[in-house]
Amino acid sequence: MSTSLVRDRIVESGVIAVLRGVDEDDVVPVARAIHDAGVDALEVTADGTRAIEKIAAIDRELEGTEAVVGAGTVLDATTARAAIDAGAQFVVSPHTSCEVIETCNRQRVLAAPGVLTPTEAVTAMEAGADVLKLFPAGTVGPNHISAIRGPLGDIDVIPTGGVDADNVGEYLEAGAVAVGAGSALVDYDAIDDGDMDRVRETAAAFVEAVTDARAE
Repeated sequence: MSTSLVRDRIVESGVIAVLRGVDEDDVVPVARAIHDAGVDALEVTADGTRAIEKIAAIDRELEGTEAVVGAGTVLDATTARAAIDAGAQFVVSPHTSCEVIETCNRQRVLAAPGVLTPTEAVTAMEAGADVLKLFPAGTVGPNHISAIRGPLGDIDVIPTGGVDADNVGEYLEAGAVAVGAGSALVDYDAIDDGDMDRVRETAAAFVEAVTDARAE
């Protein structure tokens, strides 16, 4: 799948579900429940155990659907390559690593490095980033998006960290093309209880908040 199509899937979904620390036995049913709720972009963080295997398992489970599966918290090119080999269609970092971006570019996989300042944003864009992850978004707030896009133009920004159903509309109104959400969308208590219906309902409520915000 081309990077432009992956980008479109993420934007259309409106939210990337960040799966952090979900057990290997749970990750496939959790991913299925979240996708059934209307989330087409799912990110497995690479800092967890057996993350590469989890990416591959979700990729197999959701094959043939509109879902795109990616890797998050990718700190180096080696991890990026392993995730891509497992089926990751996008790679997200908490920082700006030119080596990670270049690896994604060579493999024709969407690169979403983390930025917070204009300098980091320009560095990432010049290195070949496809979209920019504003992180941690909660420390700067929605207005930071419009402020950073002012001098830099029409860049694709995806705020992550501190985004929830109550404030997602503010981030979208400020110019975010989508958002990243972890515990605000992924119901870890429901996962511990083995309640996939509740996992789906929590994710669906977040999707509804995104839909309502875009309709305003």
